[in-house]
Amino acid sequence: MKVAVKKIDALKRELSFEISKERVSKAHGEVMKEIIKVARVKGFRPGKAPRHMVESQHGSLAREETLKKLVPEVYQEGIEQEKIDALDMPEIHDVEYKDGLIRFKAHVDIKPEVKLGDYKGLKVMRKSSKVTDEELNKTLDYFKKAPGGEKEQVVDDNFVKSLGYPSLEAFKESLTRQMEIDKDRQNRLDVENQIIDALIKDAKLAVPQSLVKRQLEHRMNETIHRLKEQGMPEDEIKKREEEMRKEFEKTAEKDVKVYLILSEIAKVEGIHTHSENESLPAKVMAFLLKEASWQEDKK
Repeated sequence: MKVAVKKIDALKRELSFEISKERVSKAHGEVMKEIIKVARVKGFRPGKAPRHMVESQHGSLAREETLKKLVPEVYQEGIEQEKIDALDMPEIHDVEYKDGLIRFKAHVDIKPEVKLGDYKGLKVMRKSSKVTDEELNKTLDYFKKAPGGEKEQVVDDNFVKSLGYPSLEAFKESLTRQMEIDKDRQNRLDVENQIIDALIKDAKLAVPQSLVKRQLEHRMNETIHRLKEQGMPEDEIKKREEEMRKEFEKTAEKDVKVYLILSEIAKVEGIHTHSENESLPAKVMAFLLKEASWQEDKK
């Protein structure tokens, strides 16, 4: 196998491969043995027809199967040999099977170099999860709105008993706990966003557009699927597609940046997942939260 690497730009490489006659001949022979076992040739039982007759009838299939066998195999050997950290599946083109040789080219995006800023001890501001009387009263106001809006619902012991609570006080306590859980969840997301913004601001990296494109399509497909499940008509979804695509274009590049930065931190810190159910970005974020410098927002 011969391989030559050409730099197209900062993140794209073109690899040119040539597979020797000996290797092609060996692979072709193995493919032919499998085809002979099952090939139907008039006057012969499967597996008994002469090779030259099977070749004359199934030669194009043999060539196709030889390419299917060798091209991925040789490509993998090539990127390992040249130490190319490929990000995605390659674009294979200019495939030539001629005079016993196989030649082809592969375009592939490589993982960019990520220069991290200081990611330990990031300063984060966490808001209080305590529910104020004002917030509780605003939520209680929702329960005062009677169905139909004709008159205001009285929220008292009798009303909350219909909801399964023994008293108004017990209902308020339960509501407060749920609101605190919701606020805590939102505050954690806010802190994570502070960390993400700091990581992006301090890191230096080129963003592979192939990953941005893939993330954009992922977001589009996910949203379209959700809208269909919610019962939105196809024509209404199509009307919204352009608007959604513009919106997601803004966030797709950020998603990719965050993914690459968190992956680099995982590599530096030796953070690994131990099962398919574990999320590497989530484990890295947990590490960053632990290392962060916390401050309480008293507002």
